[in-house]
Amino acid sequence: MTKPKTLQTPWYDEAIKAFQLAGMSESTQQTYARAVRKLIEFYNKEPQKITEDELKKYFLHLRNEANWAPSTMKICFCALKFFFINVLQRKWPLFEYLKAQKENRLPSVLSPDEVRKILSRVRTFHNYTFLVTVYTCGLRLKEALYLQVSDIDGKRMMIHIHRGKGSKDRYVPLPEETYHLLRRYWLVHRNPVLIFPALGRSGKSASTSETPMSIDSVQGAFRAAREQAGIIKRHVSIHTLRHSYATYLLEQGVNIRVIQRYLGHARLETTMVYLHLTQKGQEDAYQIINQSMRGFENGRHSKHLSRACAGIS
Repeated sequence: MTKPKTLQTPWYDEAIKAFQLAGMSESTQQTYARAVRKLIEFYNKEPQKITEDELKKYFLHLRNEANWAPSTMKICFCALKFFFINVLQRKWPLFEYLKAQKENRLPSVLSPDEVRKILSRVRTFHNYTFLVTVYTCGLRLKEALYLQVSDIDGKRMMIHIHRGKGSKDRYVPLPEETYHLLRRYWLVHRNPVLIFPALGRSGKSASTSETPMSIDSVQGAFRAAREQAGIIKRHVSIHTLRHSYATYLLEQGVNIRVIQRYLGHARLETTMVYLHLTQKGQEDAYQIINQSMRGFENGRHSKHLSRACAGIS
């Protein structure tokens, strides 16, 4: 990881070592280092000189004045708590009761028709192929970006995801149409390693590129297609395709533990959020109850029932 110019201080190298020993991904290391940098910039002094009271005031500022979202606050809490305890050896009482507010917002999902509307408005072949792969395989954005040719198992029709979130490997089913789409796209650039290499301005460098497509470019393509499709739901992003994949599988009767495995969730509770996004289970339950509870009215007590009902108006 390249050291940012604003972090060229003694604590930075120690922080990165601690992050690595804790098994954090490079992305998490960068996120945690960024949280520490913002604290330093806020007080304009080295972190070892920041007091417990100042840290408390900083958290209150983020919550009450900066109005940070609960999810962003949680990341900041975790980053600074880890840094002060494990790097600076500050085991303050603040960390014993410090808790981030939980965010109970359910993720947005798109119906298959809405997904088709968006994808049909994606202008370029590489962005279209990328987004189809994300949706039909339920991948995270970076998992799809870093897919390699060797990850595609055409015989078993599976994709091998290496070092997903939490550094976990997994296999996900590869739909036949997506497989053929990926083959057609690969024949365009023929990069020996990457499925989605950076194209460059002319597109000619894709065959030799050692870096994947730009996150910003594919996110911009998705936003443009979403707007052209007239999808006005809030909080719809590329990651929404993954939520939509999981919800659709659940609606089609796929076991929730199987979905958990495909998504790479460590905890079943994470996958269970999709139960709140579908009415399918509730509708099925009503039909089962309605069918199972028949036969109890056999006419033996119809006389008593008629008298009872006569008094109801």
